[in-house]
Amino acid sequence: MYDHTELARLQAQSLKMQGWIRQQTFSPENRKTLRRFSSWEVAELIFRINQSTFRGRLAADPSLPGGEVEEDGRQRWYSLDEINELRRRMKINRKSLMPPRPAGKRAFRAAVANFKGGAGKSTVALHLAHAAALDGYRVLLVDFDPQATLSHSMGLTDVAEDYTVWGIMARDLIKETDRMNAAATGAASGTALPQRKLPASIRDMGLDELRHGDFIKTTAWSTIDIIPSCANAAFVEFASAQYRHLNPEWTFFAAVSRYLDGLGDDDYDLILFDCPPAIGYQSMNAVFAADMLYIPSGPGYWEYDSTTSFIGQLSEALEDLSHGFGESFPAGKVALPKSFADIRFLMTRYEPGNDLHRAMLEAFRKVFGDHVTEHPIEMTRAVEQSGRFLSSVYEIDYRSMTRETWRRARASFDRAYEEFKGNVIAAWDKV
Repeated sequence: MYDHTELARLQAQSLKMQGWIRQQTFSPENRKTLRRFSSWEVAELIFRINQSTFRGRLAADPSLPGGEVEEDGRQRWYSLDEINELRRRMKINRKSLMPPRPAGKRAFRAAVANFKGGAGKSTVALHLAHAAALDGYRVLLVDFDPQATLSHSMGLTDVAEDYTVWGIMARDLIKETDRMNAAATGAASGTALPQRKLPASIRDMGLDELRHGDFIKTTAWSTIDIIPSCANAAFVEFASAQYRHLNPEWTFFAAVSRYLDGLGDDDYDLILFDCPPAIGYQSMNAVFAADMLYIPSGPGYWEYDSTTSFIGQLSEALEDLSHGFGESFPAGKVALPKSFADIRFLMTRYEPGNDLHRAMLEAFRKVFGDHVTEHPIEMTRAVEQSGRFLSSVYEIDYRSMTRETWRRARASFDRAYEEFKGNVIAAWDKV
């Protein structure tokens, strides 16, 4: 017979393996660092100009960042900060290299969500974030999944649950309860209404004293921050049920939306959510705060079946929320019924030469029409290798494999990102 002690022993063994993998992947200090990018990558893959034009601009203005030069002098390597300085200061044919961003708009929020475990949610969120950062956008990642794959991939492994989405939700409960009590005390009728009470066990956590920025952590990518997750945050589903009982009027599903409303409109350009493989308190917060749903799915029938169940149950949950709170709905800048500027389905782990995969892609397109993205994400050896080492294809040095293998994997994610970016730009004006 096995109880919790055996599970703890197995976890301890697995943590040793995790530590070894991080030692192979991260810096000697066990801290993730971001590699430099070659002048070839910067010119052709990031700025989309030919190398001779890039070299000419550098020669014409010696004050531009020169990167680090290889010993043989043939190649220069640039940090992300140097790339962004080049982007700000260089123009090609009198056109800026800065990415498009609608004026006067807050950051665009996209949730990567599906029921199915292994559909590629964390992989998609990670690659879209890295591609956006290389494109010049400032990105905030929000990891809603207690498995914390996205957080680990971004280099965060020692996270306290107070600084996760659970902390944001518990903090929101305290603040919303205090707001309701203040409104009840100052009721227009002049008669004080009953006060909602929270136990000391919740108030004494001190979460209401945390500032907005306390939940946001920096990463090895200078233009990507993250609100991380951790395994200890898994109890949010149990805790939130208790919190709702303590204050039934608390609009729990809008907690993260209210938190994000408190950020400056210009703090970030893109906010990406990695959702858990379930509909619960955390995933409903992600969905409710999102401007766009990006739904990844593998190319098999079971993935299609799961995706169908996911959108059906999500529809019912959102409908119930729309009716359940009526007109008394304090949710910041979001109104009921919840609507999205766009909804897209993205096929992952796709093999173009596989007849079943092609048939499933056509089935998705037949059912979901224009909501299916044109470019699926292909399964390649480089993608598999990057996943083993908690990295994206963009983080892997192309010299670690044949350049063609690396380019094929990057090209697949580049196409998916460019389509994602186009969808975001088109939907941003609707926010």
